[in-house]
Amino acid sequence: MAARTRVLIVDDSAVVRKLIADRLRREPDIEVVGGAADPFVARDLILQHKPDVVTLDIEMPRMDGLTFLKKLMAHYPLPVIIVSSVTQSGSAASIEALRAGALEVISKPGGPQSVGQVVDRIAATIRGMNASSPVRVRPAPAMAAPVSLPGGGAGARRQHGIILIGASTGGTQAIEAVLTQMPADTPPILIVQHMPPHFTKAFADRLDQLCRLTVVEAKADQPLERSTAYIAPGDYHMTLVRFGLQMRIGLNQHPQVHHQRPAVDVLFQSAAQIRGVPMVAMLLTGMGADGADGMVALRKAGAETIAEAEQSCVVFGMPKEAIARGGAAHVAPLLKIPPLVFECLERAAARKVA
Repeated sequence: MAARTRVLIVDDSAVVRKLIADRLRREPDIEVVGGAADPFVARDLILQHKPDVVTLDIEMPRMDGLTFLKKLMAHYPLPVIIVSSVTQSGSAASIEALRAGALEVISKPGGPQSVGQVVDRIAATIRGMNASSPVRVRPAPAMAAPVSLPGGGAGARRQHGIILIGASTGGTQAIEAVLTQMPADTPPILIVQHMPPHFTKAFADRLDQLCRLTVVEAKADQPLERSTAYIAPGDYHMTLVRFGLQMRIGLNQHPQVHHQRPAVDVLFQSAAQIRGVPMVAMLLTGMGADGADGMVALRKAGAETIAEAEQSCVVFGMPKEAIARGGAAHVAPLLKIPPLVFECLERAAARKVA
């Protein structure tokens, strides 16, 4: 029998610790090695038990979870799953925790009735992590200068089309690294990042502060505009919809795809139905296969497609599947992707003109 994954639960609520621990102990491949009420106790238990994974609350006494995470990543890096409240401060801090190297963010259970769903997500993340090798634990790469576009500023204005991005585990760091290199005058960007409700708004707000682009959480029937990136809201699939000559955003709560809502495949498949618009789609770090079939459909429809290379992925799952299925026309490490996007837009536009 394979060794069980050893988990330490860090949360200042004894009730939450017990609820999560009791349910996790029912999982045959997971072992709960202990619980800690604050980071100081957690530090000692980590050294004592050497867990494989830590679940970490953000809002705690004596030392907040974000400060502890940064210390952990600097001195004893290991996979961390954020289990946080959906308050405004909790959501914003959780997004910063993902940027600091946490693998995943999960909404804290609102009561005993929601514990099962939360624990299922924790267990699924752990199993996905174990199935993906390697899993890299590291903070977001440093921001770079915006890319130089072919033809300079005038070339940027001539480039039309739509950019699509899909990501999961590690995606908050990867998306930030890509968007912060994008110049202000960029075609509209549609982004699906696997993330719960409420956290996507905090994610969009943070990116909006960092980027030259405007970054927003998408709204139903919202027209696409240049210089704007649209984040799919948690618990809603996002689609690309044509209204005459105008492109708009569609949102729906149809069944989950790959156990996700939003799902990358839903966005990519909808975009593959649009003709006459230059498109570039990229699939970044993440567990599982979401987006791989959609990328195949986009490539068959004439879009340019890019998969993140294994060397820069936190988890080489989704890009690997896209490559294996023939969906990726290009494979590139993360910081090489932004300039490649604009080269691809030029090629896609040239094909439409031809």
